[in-house]
Amino acid sequence: MGKRYDLIVFDWDGTVMDSTAVIAGSIQAACRDLGLKVPDDETARHVIGLGLDQALHYAVPELTDALRPDLVARYRYHFLSQDAAIPLFDGAHETIAELHAAGYWLGVATGKNSNGLNRAMDSSGLRKYFHAKRTADVTFSKPNPAMLFELMEELAVSAERTLMVGDTTHDLQMALNAKVDAVAMGHGAHPPEQLQELNPLALVDDFTQLRTWFKANA
Repeated sequence: MGKRYDLIVFDWDGTVMDSTAVIAGSIQAACRDLGLKVPDDETARHVIGLGLDQALHYAVPELTDALRPDLVARYRYHFLSQDAAIPLFDGAHETIAELHAAGYWLGVATGKNSNGLNRAMDSSGLRKYFHAKRTADVTFSKPNPAMLFELMEELAVSAERTLMVGDTTHDLQMALNAKVDAVAMGHGAHPPEQLQELNPLALVDDFTQLRTWFKANA
């Protein structure tokens, strides 16, 4: 049976890399450093997947233009102190390698900036498997569909032959906006019940279930 998709696009944080707690904790620590109201865990996790500016303005509504550079600097200080030790989710490397070997085009659409994604791809050993990437510093942030439109154009793949894999409602809404199918990962930043509200093709708990779903459906 032929492949249903040609291009599979992965979100990174909370989907491929187990970075949710580090990102949320870094936002909270940066706010403490500057005496700002510290967002609760749910709010800090909700913004994961957005570009950094968009994420910080959502998590810290009182953030002013004057304080923004300081908050960004403190966030980066806390995140980068842990960045190198953040692991991939179990089975992520094997799944992505298998998809690459099976002939799929593979892309990344992430709220990270280019430098951050490059570091993560190099430290994880996954760079060689991906054919294209889009980050929030080079195009519009999720849930705007620009990342998917640009990846599809670069790799000459139609929306009907593209699949998005992500762990947040931002990922799933981006896929809906681009008219692209999506599978939700339940091990990341957003609760499964929120993901289900956007009607993904499937909601899986981990990469073991994702591999099983791919074999049966992709």
